[in-house]
Amino acid sequence: MRRYSILVLAVAALALGQPSAHAADWGNLKGRFIYDGKAPTEKKIDTSKEPMCSKHNVVDESIVVGDDGGLANVVVYISTKGKIKVNPEYESSAKDKVVLDNHGCRFQPHVLPMRVTQTLEIKNSDPFSHNSNVSPFGDTPQNPLLSPDAEFPYKFHKAQKVPVPISCNIHPWMKGYVVVKENPYIGVSDKDGNFEIKDLPAEELEFTVWHENQGYLTAKSGWKKGAFKMKIKKGDNDLGEIKVDPKLVAPKS
Repeated sequence: MRRYSILVLAVAALALGQPSAHAADWGNLKGRFIYDGKAPTEKKIDTSKEPMCSKHNVVDESIVVGDDGGLANVVVYISTKGKIKVNPEYESSAKDKVVLDNHGCRFQPHVLPMRVTQTLEIKNSDPFSHNSNVSPFGDTPQNPLLSPDAEFPYKFHKAQKVPVPISCNIHPWMKGYVVVKENPYIGVSDKDGNFEIKDLPAEELEFTVWHENQGYLTAKSGWKKGAFKMKIKKGDNDLGEIKVDPKLVAPKS
């Protein structure tokens, strides 16, 4: 009788389009990107013509290396073609608002991951105006002027192949990126170079690695245009330390 009940529940879940508890196993992928060379000197932005910004420590964020060599803002996302199984735990956040803030004369966060089903909430926490110019490929561009404490909701209509740049025309050094995908499986390395993508389907997947200065990041032998395949096993999967040649993330001249 118990076996029959479990079978009925599984069939009902499939009929509703919901995965049963045993439909897939799930695994986590993590790793750490290391800048394999002497860290570049932090470049301070000249804000002398913008006195409202001069009190902030505004720096060039196109390459950020931590004290111990960790490389920040490297993006890792699934690029497997076709529909990807998504852990049901992500369902509760599938239509959330995610916030990109104009704060301290910079975009916070510098790289924002989100699902196409979510809403981008662009806000301004500074006591003066900013604009936030977003122009996704094949989608509706917007460039709202945001007065202090203003908010502007933006809805993407399609996932984006590469991160979408966002900028402020009033303060031209301000630049950030929004990573818009169909699924939630996006990792962004933190100030120590660490990233983690949780609850991936336990199967072979293709991932793509990207950094804003050069685009696709081919940091390891065997990666092609920043892409690599990996069989995700149940539980933890660790890429370990990934050493990145400084030439691969140097700003384009």
